[in-house]
Amino acid sequence: MLLAALLCYAGFTALCLSMDRHHAELLGHKPTPRRRFGLKLLGWLLLSWSLWAAVVAAGWGSGLVQWFGMLMLSALLLVLLMPYRPHLALSLAGLSLLASPIAVFAQY
Repeated sequence: MLLAALLCYAGFTALCLSMDRHHAELLGHKPTPRRRFGLKLLGWLLLSWSLWAAVVAAGWGSGLVQWFGMLMLSALLLVLLMPYRPHLALSLAGLSLLASPIAVFAQY
């Protein structure tokens, strides 16, 4: 489930960065339309991969329930970090992407 949690958080952060306001706050400039589309695509891909990781880890019955829990927890963490520590939220997303391959190997 660690892999699903890491991918959920990174996916929500990518979706967050696809918005003009958050992108400008974190990176200092507004995203181009191409970058906005790329971030949205990346965010949805990461969220779908997190669903796959949860289902592989626990099966369809428990995996879906655990995946929805991971979605809520990662969204809550991002919502709580963005107003007070936005750069920490971005750093955690980078760390989650770096730790994802390690979580893949730890799962098997």
